Amino acid sequence: MGIRKFIRRLIHPLSAAERKEIIAEITPTASPGFDYLLLVVLSCSIATLGLVTNSAAVIIGAMLLAPLMSPIIAIGLASIVGDDRLIKNAASALLQGALLAILLSFIMTYVNRFLPFVALQELPGEVLARTRPSPIDLVIALSGGMAAAYAMTRPNLSAALPGVAIATALMPPLCTIGVGMALDRWDVAGGALLLFVTNAIAIAFASALIFFLRGFSVEARRAGQRLPRSLVLSATLVAVLLVPLSYYSIKFFQDASENRLINTVVSREVGKVNSAQLVDMQVVHQDGSLDMVITIRTNSPLDYEEVVALQKAIVNGIKRPVSLTVDQVFTEQLNPLVPPTPTPTPLPTKTPTPGPSATLTSTPSNTPTTTTTPTPTHTATPTPAQAEVINTQLPPLQMYQSPGGPAIGVLRPGQPITVFYDRQTFNGLIWVKIRDKDGRIGWIPDIYLKLVSPTATPTSTP
Repeated sequence: MGIRKFIRRLIHPLSAAERKEIIAEITPTASPGFDYLLLVVLSCSIATLGLVTNSAAVIIGAMLLAPLMSPIIAIGLASIVGDDRLIKNAASALLQGALLAILLSFIMTYVNRFLPFVALQELPGEVLARTRPSPIDLVIALSGGMAAAYAMTRPNLSAALPGVAIATALMPPLCTIGVGMALDRWDVAGGALLLFVTNAIAIAFASALIFFLRGFSVEARRAGQRLPRSLVLSATLVAVLLVPLSYYSIKFFQDASENRLINTVVSREVGKVNSAQLVDMQVVHQDGSLDMVITIRTNSPLDYEEVVALQKAIVNGIKRPVSLTVDQVFTEQLNPLVPPTPTPTPLPTKTPTPGPSATLTSTPSNTPTTTTTPTPTHTATPTPAQAEVINTQLPPLQMYQSPGGPAIGVLRPGQPITVFYDRQTFNGLIWVKIRDKDGRIGWIPDIYLKLVSPTATPTSTP
């Protein structure tokens, strides 16, 4: 009893006129009108683009524009004052806004799969950050809901509401649900849904608690200091949410520890390979084993035995079966302070070929007979040909380190290139070795080439 009186003295109840004014101010914001739905569409569009482009600044802008905080605050108020109509309107507004945001983000991401305005080779970090809710997110939502409700009851604190909107982050989890559904990543959609439900329930409970302490509860005033049933129910839901959030937190910490071990072992073992540097690593967990694809940078290619030894060392380090694939990117290091050592190139020299020499024979007419040496002949030696890239529309044509290897550049239609005479067959296509205008040497299928010069020039060979 003493603590409750102290809190009431610290957060003094509002007068009847002040309460009536605040209720009249919050009630219109809980109705799902045109303005509300328009702001949902605009903020969802901004948040979805910010998520797929991995832009935190764009996502913050969507948080400031999103109107979802108002109906949740109205639910907390309605549960305290006992206004059934207000709670119905607020719940309807929240449900309509959430479904509209999920649907719009799903459509935008699904269309992007066929018209790739943004290339999604892997999930952006901003999307993954909203798929692993934890008790920390629950505490943030509780604090944000209390701050938002208290700021609404104190006009001089209304400037704090934008910061509360950023902290609680209601719109990005909804957009993450749509992104996960469009990419068939139901684990992403499920984690984002749990984060949104956590934020919504925690904010509603926190705002209801503040409104109760500010004197909005008619039931509490009539029945002494008894807590409203709605407040007890929301507090119970918040406590129940701690179970899945704690599970996600423990699982996240375990995964983070395992990933740290994998990164440490792979980096150490790749560093032991002569002149090799780890560039990228992709790991997929499959039934107790790891499907690992690593990209290394080296100036001397690895052979089969070295890759097998690397796989054994990684397995011994992490104590799990590993299926390893190594992509090699060949490089050459040049130091401007150390000029390259010139290597003499042997030049062709003319060597006389002994042949029949002039021979003097004794004949009755005493006439010497001579034999001449053979004359030079011409042979055709193939030289690199000039060609240009055929228009490939979408997607753009890429140049690869080797047939089926990593991509090292993009070629534009009509771009002039030099074609060498090295050819290989891979996946049913004939690949040719080329050099682009920037001097990069790689491979592309020959069906995308159009020759513009002869393929051979005659040279004289003695």
